[in-house]
Amino acid sequence: MRVINLSSGSDGNLTYIESENARIIVDDGLSCKETENRLALLGISGEQLDGIVVTHEHTDHIKGINIFSKKYDLPVFAHNDVWAGMYDKLEKVADKNKKIFTSTFAIKDLVVDPVEVPHDVKCFGFSISEGDKRISIVTDLGHTTDEIYNKIKGSQLVYLEANHDISMLRNCEKYPLSLRMRIAGKNGHLSNDASEEMIERLVSSGTRQIVLSHLSKENNSPEFAFSYITKLLETHGFNEGEGFRIDVALTEPTTLFKIKNDKK
Repeated sequence: MRVINLSSGSDGNLTYIESENARIIVDDGLSCKETENRLALLGISGEQLDGIVVTHEHTDHIKGINIFSKKYDLPVFAHNDVWAGMYDKLEKVADKNKKIFTSTFAIKDLVVDPVEVPHDVKCFGFSISEGDKRISIVTDLGHTTDEIYNKIKGSQLVYLEANHDISMLRNCEKYPLSLRMRIAGKNGHLSNDASEEMIERLVSSGTRQIVLSHLSKENNSPEFAFSYITKLLETHGFNEGEGFRIDVALTEPTTLFKIKNDKK
């Protein structure tokens, strides 16, 4: 099982996942051309994909889907509640390719388990497995819950939101108060502090790789998020590099992970 984030953040989100028999992308918030360019770095073309799995309707997650799906005749999988707010936005996707799920489903040998997360629109993360190899993607959520944790615990790799630093957001003059309140709210985006709390639980459950994801350009940075979260983990007895690693997803392609049966 191979996994790589090709873009993360408000400029566009795109993750590629490959098993022995299936190739999918989760979200496509880039232009069709840029999506093609980034997949080409892996030697993958649109014709080789088996589908697009969508978290929610926001533009940074669906921008490229209309043209990309139409060009390559690709099915688009989204929860029934997500389609309710997204159907008209993806009018170029052929009706036969608008795939609805309400529970766990399969794309060839990839099993996709939806994880509902609290956001200001209907939104889902995913726990995706091939046999006993499992990864999870959980972004665009205002807070974590036991239900979310129970869905993703034990994943070898988790892409977890670390959107903003609380202090940076509070003092961000570029954002109006209403936007700052929405981001910081229970249906907004996950802070570095909240992300760190979930990382402690995940590492304790056996997760060995975390990728901090969906970072704000204005209220966070890759260097700050990594430093802040790893130092906070250390104060709680969790030392990055000792049994687990933390990477950061960027607006450009980052680490290609190969998930093995032995969870290494």
